Amino acid sequence: MTDPQQPSEESPITTRRGIRSFVLRQGRMTVGQKSAYERSWPKFGLTREQGVIDPREVFGREAMLNLEIGFGMGKSLAEMAAAAPEQDFIGVEVHLPGVGALLKEIEDRGLENIRIYAIDANDVIDLCLPDAALDRVMVFFPDPWHKKRHHKRRLVQHEFIQRIRHKLRVGGICHLATDWEPYAEHMMAVMADSEGFANTVAGHEFAPRPDDRPVTKFEQRGERLGHGVWDLLFRRTN
Repeated sequence: MTDPQQPSEESPITTRRGIRSFVLRQGRMTVGQKSAYERSWPKFGLTREQGVIDPREVFGREAMLNLEIGFGMGKSLAEMAAAAPEQDFIGVEVHLPGVGALLKEIEDRGLENIRIYAIDANDVIDLCLPDAALDRVMVFFPDPWHKKRHHKRRLVQHEFIQRIRHKLRVGGICHLATDWEPYAEHMMAVMADSEGFANTVAGHEFAPRPDDRPVTKFEQRGERLGHGVWDLLFRRTN
């Protein structure tokens, strides 16, 4: 396994062609984020070029393994990792200011149980993770792509969920959350029709927010404005 290198033009965000679920936003890292990135990426960063990882080698132990896709600025992921030091967490985010922000959180909190990919989650799934390695996959508040003509860009689709299934162990959890009701309904339809998954609550009901999913500032603001949040927890059955 090669040493992680910082992302560069020679290491593109994605190797996949076709429709993407993300658009790279413009934005520079703050001085603090950039400094944390330069100091800590070599230790906490993972790259596509390393190939399929062995989580036991990456973390130096065998533990419950969580994957968060699209961690944004990383505060919620850092909170989860700090609250569960006995578990390991891999975060995926294509926006480098978010990567820098999470690395700063890791430094400030003294965390050792997080590793980061700064590439397309599809490449992480297809090229970097062994089958049945994950105990939980989390996708919180992905871009809902509101306009109908953009629905094809939504990350949560049947094909994506089936590829996730193979990376989860049997009994592992796929946890989705959104604050956009039409996307919540779309997610429920996709999950309910997905082979090898069963809802952890009855029928097509949404789940209560688990205590271990932190409430974000954005979510708190939405709740004050009367906006809803929908959680889906589905277990891999086979």
